Amino acid sequence: MRHFDYAVPHSVQEAIALLSDHSPDVFPVAGGTDLLVRMKQNLSTPKMIIDLAQIPELRGIELTDQGLRIGAMVTHTEIIASPLIRQYVPVVAAASASVGALQTRNIGTIGGNLTACVPSNDSPLPLLVLDALVTVVGKNGKRQLMLEEFFKSPRCSAAGPDELLTEIWIPPEHFGRGSSFVKFGRRKAMTLALVNVAACVRTDRMRNCFDHVRLALGAVAPTPIRARKAEAFLIGRPVSEEAMSQAGRIAADESRPIDDFRASAQYRRELVTVLARRVLEEALSNHEVG
Repeated sequence: MRHFDYAVPHSVQEAIALLSDHSPDVFPVAGGTDLLVRMKQNLSTPKMIIDLAQIPELRGIELTDQGLRIGAMVTHTEIIASPLIRQYVPVVAAASASVGALQTRNIGTIGGNLTACVPSNDSPLPLLVLDALVTVVGKNGKRQLMLEEFFKSPRCSAAGPDELLTEIWIPPEHFGRGSSFVKFGRRKAMTLALVNVAACVRTDRMRNCFDHVRLALGAVAPTPIRARKAEAFLIGRPVSEEAMSQAGRIAADESRPIDDFRASAQYRRELVTVLARRVLEEALSNHEVG
């Protein structure tokens, strides 16, 4: 690991000033579970590290009129334990519970999991199906964008070199909707996903058909993606096992997996077919129970 300078700002504006002054050889660090590994492997060689741990504006989970706010520095353990998360968006807690080991969840943050822009990461998928927004702050002010727009390519986000992801917002209209997350890896724990999938659904009970569907896929494209054709197929369609199975097949066709040492592209497509149907069924079951 190469020598680097180290700074500990105490406000978002102080951190942004440091980013602006030292760009492009500066990296903000949250839990460090991703960046420090890359530094040890000389895949990232910053000249300065900005530790975000002492910025109170980046913390907290709050329920407001605008929705549920999650600070970028909230850890996975805090998400799992949060009564607000468990009550309103339990699928977010389910994804955090699948992240790494206990030690990783204790220091790893949701903001870090998103800004890493790793296609197989767990946190993006439930947030995608909940139509989450992210707030990015830089020297030119604050802007908000859909999470789907935040992911540009592997390890590349829409945040500029002087910008920080500060918070995640989940709109209130998605509270209590049926949702589900599933991760498939080579082990049951402490594993990278071969495929992960999340879904959020609402049905018209009078007509027994789908009237809202979100389906997101991970580890099968350069970024986490929405399976929009599968979603469109289900809207207005009567609820049935065959409809959900067909949606899984459509989602598999939308995926763009690669062959690598962990799995073949064809195997990943088969997983999408099966797991998409499964999360839709589970989301539907959760919706019916709720």
